[in-house]
Amino acid sequence: MKEKNQPDQFNVLRKVSSNPKITQRKLADELTLSLGKINYCLKALKKKGLLKIKNFSKNDNKLQYMYILTSKGINAKTQLTINFMKKKMKEYEELKREIE
Repeated sequence: MKEKNQPDQFNVLRKVSSNPKITQRKLADELTLSLGKINYCLKALKKKGLLKIKNFSKNDNKLQYMYILTSKGINAKTQLTINFMKKKMKEYEELKREIE
């Protein structure tokens, strides 16, 4: 999943895993991304098999969706988190060496 949208997709995965019923507009607001970018990320994550998108068929509001991470999505989110932490630890160690 090495691509320029990786941080955005990670943040979307993180947000929908904690709130599966979040709206695209709320996601856009919370992540300070455009609504179009959120829509693009959600579709890309679905295409990669990292996310399932379900609408509530019994709900009168047919625009309301639920975003569910697949097992592949959970694994990708975990790997992205590990990579992020490794990068931050490396940056910390480099700064620590500079200070010394």
